This record gives sequence, structure tokens and C-alpha cells, in this order.
Amino acid sequence: MTIRIRALAARDKAAWLTLFNGYIAFYKATVADEVIEATWQRLIEGAADFHIGLVAVNDADRPIGIAHILFHRSTWAMTHYCYLEDLFVEPTLRANGVGRALIEAVYREADAHGCARTYWMTQEFNYRARGLYDQMATKSPFVQYRR
Repeated sequence: MTIRIRALAARDKAAWLTLFNGYIAFYKATVADEVIEATWQRLIEGAADFHIGLVAVNDADRPIGIAHILFHRSTWAMTHYCYLEDLFVEPTLRANGVGRALIEAVYREADAHGCARTYWMTQEFNYRARGLYDQMATKSPFVQYRR
């Protein structure tokens, strides 16, 4: 299987929705339908202050993985940071290079935007993905707090 990464397109909506809902379910979370629809609209609009959507596709141009990235300013650098907020690969295709290809594409986007840092988070129990992440980045010692 050849993996290609491209920008998310309007024709990808049904496949994107399946993948994004799979991502939400993996983390045992709920996101309101209107928020999911707003996220889709924002991704397709491509506004400068919102996410960029990337999609991994197979030989038939069928989406098999997604990545949503956000560029933001930092108080610790003159340039932007790149936050990989969402990364999900179709479960039956994991360990076939799709996640790696998506992260490499995120790195290319971050480099093209002159970002000083690319970062993401995952839950402690996500051991399978963390095996890949440990190969591609350095684990941060920071703990996240939320309100």
C-alpha cells in the first residue's frame, strides 16, 4: 500500500467524520454534533487562525488517517509553535507507516512555517502510539492541568 498525505478536501467529509468519531471514541470522550460540524467547516475554510487538516490516503485516494495541526505564537520563541491536536489512523491499518507518514507531514508543515517546536499529547494508556512517538520525538516532563 502506498501512503500519500494531502490537505483535507470537501470530498473527504464522510471518511473524515468516521475517522474523527473513531478518534473521539478511542479516548472515551463525547463531542457534540454541532461542535464536530463546526470543526469540519473551520478545517475546510482554512482560516489562518484555525487548524490545518491533513489526511493520509491509500492508493485509491481513500482517507485512512487524519491529523489536525494548529500554529500559535509562543512567549518563549520569536516564531510559532506547531500543535498536533488530533492524530488518528484507521485501526485495521495501524503499524503500517500511516501514523509515521502523518507525523512526518506535520513536521514538514511546521518547518515550512518556521516553527520552533512541534508538540502533541496523548494519554498514558496509549502505549501502541507511544511506541511510535518515542521514535519520532522526545517525551516532555510536563504535566497538563485543565479547568
